[in-house]
Amino acid sequence: MMVQELRRRIQIAKKELPADIVLKGGRLLNLFTRTQEEVEVAVAGDSIAAIGKGYAGEKEIDLKGGLILPGFIDAHIHIESSMLHPMSLAHALLPHGTTSIVCDPHEIANVLGIEGILFLIKESERLPFDIYFMAPSCVPATGLETAGSQVGPVELSLLKKHRRVIGLAEMMNFPGLIGADDSVLEKAALYQDKVLDGHCPGLSGESLQAYLCAGISSDHESITRQEAREKLGCGMVVMIREGSTAKNMEELLPLVDSFNVDRFCLVSDDLSPLDIAERGHIDFLLKRAVGLGLDPALAVRMVTRSPSAYFGFRKLGALAPSYRADLVVVEDLTNFRVRHVFKSGTHVVSEGELARGAFGEAGLQEARNSVHIGPLSPASFSIPFEGGRARIIGLVEGQLYTKEIIDEVKAVDGKVVAWPERDILKLAVIERHTASGRIGLGLLKGLGLKEGAVASSIAHDSHNLIVAGVDDQDMYSAATAVRDMGGGIAVVKNERLLSSLRLEIGGLMTWESAEAVANRLKQIKEALKNLGSNPPDPLMAISFLALPVIPELKLTDRGLVDVRKFSFVPLFAK
Repeated sequence: MMVQELRRRIQIAKKELPADIVLKGGRLLNLFTRTQEEVEVAVAGDSIAAIGKGYAGEKEIDLKGGLILPGFIDAHIHIESSMLHPMSLAHALLPHGTTSIVCDPHEIANVLGIEGILFLIKESERLPFDIYFMAPSCVPATGLETAGSQVGPVELSLLKKHRRVIGLAEMMNFPGLIGADDSVLEKAALYQDKVLDGHCPGLSGESLQAYLCAGISSDHESITRQEAREKLGCGMVVMIREGSTAKNMEELLPLVDSFNVDRFCLVSDDLSPLDIAERGHIDFLLKRAVGLGLDPALAVRMVTRSPSAYFGFRKLGALAPSYRADLVVVEDLTNFRVRHVFKSGTHVVSEGELARGAFGEAGLQEARNSVHIGPLSPASFSIPFEGGRARIIGLVEGQLYTKEIIDEVKAVDGKVVAWPERDILKLAVIERHTASGRIGLGLLKGLGLKEGAVASSIAHDSHNLIVAGVDDQDMYSAATAVRDMGGGIAVVKNERLLSSLRLEIGGLMTWESAEAVANRLKQIKEALKNLGSNPPDPLMAISFLALPVIPELKLTDRGLVDVRKFSFVPLFAK
């Protein structure tokens, strides 16, 4: 900071000079004293100069009794799951009070490697919105699927030098870390002086101790109170997730109290643009937490002071002199309806609407075709019937994990066919990075389709092409529609395309606005509903069926995976 800037800030605090902005007529929630105070906030440049009364400003804003909070921070989110370019995502989140996010770009890294990560970093610059990055630790996540690229120690060393890279992202390969695999240890050792995020569903006892002693300090995968309590007691920061698919708040929130609140964060992890449009972001998490009985001041700390302390953001997460002027004005601590947002002292949201001129122009509007699949035909989806019962992936509503169901299947002329009357569909994962022609085939229960098919180039974590359907011909038509778009989502019935969304950036994101994407997703969900689909968010549910690091049963391009054993299993359980 220049001496002149510091001198001016001091003069403003002493009322010798007018502030740039003074917020008047509001109440401030003091997160140091847990009190509400009728004060004025004097802003100088990008920081708070003073909090008190009797300040004058070049611009004075009457908050009309609004409550002033620190800018909200999402401590764990994947930009790619929003399907939005960083600028479009910032457009969507700012009106909900979010001023900073910490993201793990391993989705685009699995498709485009370090080039994809650097693309997101570059496109996140010059926004009135802070995007911090964690360097992906597991690209690919395992050897059980085919990714489009790799991020190893060389790439991680380069990323570590970037000022926006603040740590190592979720260590999903916990078996590798616990087993002291050299390639995994090398990555963890490289980031020992930074934050190391965890990802260890169901891990406990000595295995958890071994995982933590490598420096891992957080987890967002707890689904039971007992699991989260053990991790909390071992010093982990527990990130309570309430996203589009995984919803763990109701189960875990009772663990939070005034003593341990700084060891908890509220996060979204994976959030669709449709959910952002319909329910909001951090403002929704706060509303839900308070509705479940949590003290509002504690809830606010979990999206401000807690993530700031965990990541070492010295001047974020609270409102006090010298802190960054990231402020959110809400109507109350019940509904958290956002009226104003200030980012680094700039008024970016006024009366719930984005301020004109808050954003510049988007960056490089480059589309890169990343969908490369081998020869494909309806016969590619044929499954020979081997007799006996089969292993079926069972969706679990509100969770990312699945159940292994062993049941009878229907066969015609020696081939397995979908059995929609019993909600058993065919599932395929098509390798889309090297055009190898490799296809993993399986069965799915819980999606509810009665006819047609759906295909998507979003399939965590390697993002091969995933297809679920009733009819081989429709599965083929949906897959080729996504291929021809260069990535995206397609819903088909009787070989006719009912609805689609093009995702031209790595097959994961689009340059379109959040509003346009949300409207298109509404159409896709309606088309799926008309075909019989019943999960609240069928697209998000489908997108995790190829993720071989979350139990129990998943399907990759290489075959059916029993995640509990980290090994392939045959479709038929003879």
